[in-house]
Amino acid sequence: MTKIDDMIKDLCPDGVEWKKLWEVTIWDKKFNSVPKFKQQLVDKYEYLLAKDLSQMVVSGGDIKILTTSPSNLWTTEYVAGGEFFDKEIVAIPWGGNPIVQYYKGKFITGDNRIARVKNDDELLTKYLYYYLQNNLKLISSFYRGSGIQHPDMSKVLDTKIPIPPLEIQEEVVKILDKFTDYVTELTSELTLRQKQYSFYRDKLLSFEDEIYQVEWKTLEEISVPIKNISWKENSERTYSYIDLSSVDRESKKITDITTITADKAPSRAQRIVKTDDIIFGTTRPTLRRFAKVPENFNNQICSTGFYVFRASNEVLPSYIYHIFASNDFNSYVEKNQSGASYPAIADSLVKKYKLPVPSLKIQSRIVQVLDNFDTVCNDLNIGLPKEIELRQKQYEYFRDKLLTFTAEGVYTDSTVQYRQDLIRLLQWVFGPIKVSLGSICSISRGKRLIRSQLNKNGKYPVYQNSLIPLGYFNETNEEANTTFVISAGAAGEIGFSKQPFWKADDVWTMSSEFINQRFLYYMLLSNQSKIKGQVRKASIPRLSKNVIENLTVCLPESEGQSRIVSVLDKFDTLINSISEGLPKEIELRQKQYEYFRDKLLSF
Repeated sequence: MTKIDDMIKDLCPDGVEWKKLWEVTIWDKKFNSVPKFKQQLVDKYEYLLAKDLSQMVVSGGDIKILTTSPSNLWTTEYVAGGEFFDKEIVAIPWGGNPIVQYYKGKFITGDNRIARVKNDDELLTKYLYYYLQNNLKLISSFYRGSGIQHPDMSKVLDTKIPIPPLEIQEEVVKILDKFTDYVTELTSELTLRQKQYSFYRDKLLSFEDEIYQVEWKTLEEISVPIKNISWKENSERTYSYIDLSSVDRESKKITDITTITADKAPSRAQRIVKTDDIIFGTTRPTLRRFAKVPENFNNQICSTGFYVFRASNEVLPSYIYHIFASNDFNSYVEKNQSGASYPAIADSLVKKYKLPVPSLKIQSRIVQVLDNFDTVCNDLNIGLPKEIELRQKQYEYFRDKLLTFTAEGVYTDSTVQYRQDLIRLLQWVFGPIKVSLGSICSISRGKRLIRSQLNKNGKYPVYQNSLIPLGYFNETNEEANTTFVISAGAAGEIGFSKQPFWKADDVWTMSSEFINQRFLYYMLLSNQSKIKGQVRKASIPRLSKNVIENLTVCLPESEGQSRIVSVLDKFDTLINSISEGLPKEIELRQKQYEYFRDKLLSF
């Protein structure tokens, strides 16, 4: 401030001259309440309606759209149709909330009252802007009206302003521009950080490189063609023959075989099998007669009563073995068999069966679970019944659920039995899994309080229909660190409370043993546009509980959730915290700017 003080002493030792606004400015129209001698010159502008201005917005345009409220809208000369102005001006809105705007360059305008200085050698427009902005409370006091308020322009034009020498005005503008630039740069950085945060949040929560994606193929598409034997070329050799009765239905093993040669071979002894082929009996197929060919039967012969599957490099033979054991495959077989007394299914129909084909890594994990069920369950702390019959039922339950998820790619079963164990098993096999929130969360709404129950001195915030507390209450019905969703009013807004609170009846919370509440908060934010897209539009917008229940999200294991929360919390602090990070720095810079503005403009 010393420099400005010194300049005042040197350049205007008798003090700063003050003039009324009408003496130094030219306005956009003659005002009825202002005497003519105060407005000998008037500039003319074309004023456009707000709805017309909104239709003229062009990204990257070079002509400013001067609205009656703060905005950063632009258009082009082509869209403006040549009807634009090129001046340095200040403006206040004719109606609405009072603000002061400055612009230098090409512009079109809404219904603003616009002024330019009469003499650039006496008064800088930017200096005038800063002075009016610093006295916005005074300008606001001139606005009148019960509805939309309008300024009393006679009082505006009679406002006195200090007019120091140009050198002092230039120095004042230079200092305040620098502070403005500081705040603008920080605000721009905050905007970029917010975009960066949203990008990384959505990237982290999409699991696009990890999440299991269902791909369907037919058995024919993932198999290698097999060959039949030429008995003429192998007339001297002896073969093991696998007939339908050779496969034990309980153990799924090849047991009773016969030895054949060309002259003693049954007509059905045609198909050459190799190690790891899967053979499935197509005659009376619902008997579920299938087996995996062991190494000791490599290049032996089986009956044409078997469909022989030989795996391509896309699938593991053991995975197909378990597919043949599934209820879905057997339902398909039963539906497509023909013949009453001796039912059978053609190989061509078996080949058309469609199945999910996950990566080889996931196939391997599925096989590991189903081949070593007891061992995997013990490793994952999944309890096993002692009774063999119950253990077999549990195995079949997990097998069917595992293969169902393989087929659908989303966990939607909210059945309580085995749910915790099943989700842990699915995550072990697939990594992050897609789940519907309703299948893993208990979603509940709060209880309404009447206004007389609220008080300013209550300990806990009460959330009703927005993220701003309705009031305060001395009791709580939700714990600290809980995520919540507004279901009416500001429907679709996502909140997170670090302190206990009272949830009213327009607030949903989601309790779950499977999902970290902070992770849930970020996951819902990432899906907020989808949630808000299903808000029912009415006089009071509402969000149905079903929207939350049916929302599909990606669920990593608990350690993965914690890692993601740690990363996103750091971003969140940087861009949202009012006690630290960019918002705090912007607030401090703004206060610093206002302090120096007041000092600089107090003559």
